[in-house]
Amino acid sequence: MGPISEAHVAQPGLAVVEIAACDDKTALVVQELLAARWATATADRTTRVAGEPGVRLRCYLDVRQELPS
Repeated sequence: MGPISEAHVAQPGLAVVEIAACDDKTALVVQELLAARWATATADRTTRVAGEPGVRLRCYLDVRQELPS
Protein backbone atom coordinates (compact mmCIF):
# COMPACT_ATOMS: atom_id res chain seq x y z
CA MET A 1 0.00 0.00 0.00
CA GLY A 2 1.16 3.50 -0.72
CA PRO A 3 1.62 6.17 1.90
CA ILE A 4 -1.40 7.95 3.38
CA SER A 5 -1.93 11.30 1.68
CA GLU A 6 -2.24 14.43 3.79
CA ALA A 7 -5.54 15.13 1.98
CA HIS A 8 -7.07 11.95 3.44
CA VAL A 9 -6.72 13.26 7.01
CA ALA A 10 -6.75 17.02 6.38
CA GLN A 11 -9.84 17.75 8.50
CA PRO A 12 -11.46 16.42 11.67
CA GLY A 13 -13.83 13.60 10.78
CA LEU A 14 -11.73 12.14 7.98
CA ALA A 15 -10.01 8.83 8.67
CA VAL A 16 -7.98 6.14 6.97
CA VAL A 17 -8.75 2.63 8.16
CA GLU A 18 -6.40 -0.25 7.44
CA ILE A 19 -7.94 -3.67 7.94
CA ALA A 20 -5.82 -6.76 8.53
CA ALA A 21 -7.68 -10.07 8.26
CA CYS A 22 -7.03 -13.74 7.67
CA ASP A 23 -8.78 -13.75 4.29
CA ASP A 24 -10.36 -11.57 1.59
CA LYS A 25 -13.94 -12.33 2.63
CA THR A 26 -13.38 -11.20 6.23
CA ALA A 27 -11.64 -7.96 5.20
CA LEU A 28 -14.38 -7.09 2.71
CA VAL A 29 -17.15 -7.81 5.26
CA VAL A 30 -15.51 -5.45 7.77
CA GLN A 31 -15.32 -2.78 5.07
CA GLU A 32 -19.02 -3.31 4.27
CA LEU A 33 -19.91 -2.80 7.95
CA LEU A 34 -18.03 0.51 8.00
CA ALA A 35 -19.60 1.60 4.69
CA ALA A 36 -23.09 0.86 6.03
CA ARG A 37 -22.61 3.50 8.72
CA TRP A 38 -20.41 6.24 7.22
CA ALA A 39 -19.54 7.70 3.85
CA THR A 40 -16.72 5.43 2.73
CA ALA A 41 -14.39 5.23 -0.25
CA THR A 42 -14.16 1.47 -0.52
CA ALA A 43 -11.50 -0.80 -1.97
CA ASP A 44 -12.43 -3.55 -4.40
CA ARG A 45 -9.57 -5.87 -3.53
CA THR A 46 -7.16 -6.75 -0.75
CA THR A 47 -3.38 -6.88 -0.84
CA ARG A 48 -0.92 -9.44 0.48
CA VAL A 49 2.51 -8.65 1.84
CA ALA A 50 5.11 -11.33 1.21
CA GLY A 51 6.18 -12.97 4.44
CA GLU A 52 3.26 -11.55 6.46
CA PRO A 53 0.12 -13.50 7.37
CA GLY A 54 -3.32 -12.63 6.03
CA VAL A 55 -4.46 -9.78 3.81
CA ARG A 56 -4.68 -6.00 4.10
CA LEU A 57 -7.30 -3.54 2.90
CA ARG A 58 -7.42 0.25 3.21
CA CYS A 59 -10.56 2.38 3.06
CA TYR A 60 -11.25 6.05 3.66
CA LEU A 61 -14.04 7.26 5.95
CA ASP A 62 -15.83 10.54 6.41
CA VAL A 63 -17.44 10.11 9.84
CA ARG A 64 -19.00 13.58 9.61
CA GLN A 65 -21.53 12.12 7.14
CA GLU A 66 -23.55 9.50 8.98
CA LEU A 67 -25.86 7.60 6.67
CA PRO A 68 -29.64 7.81 7.27
CA SER A 69 -31.06 4.87 9.21
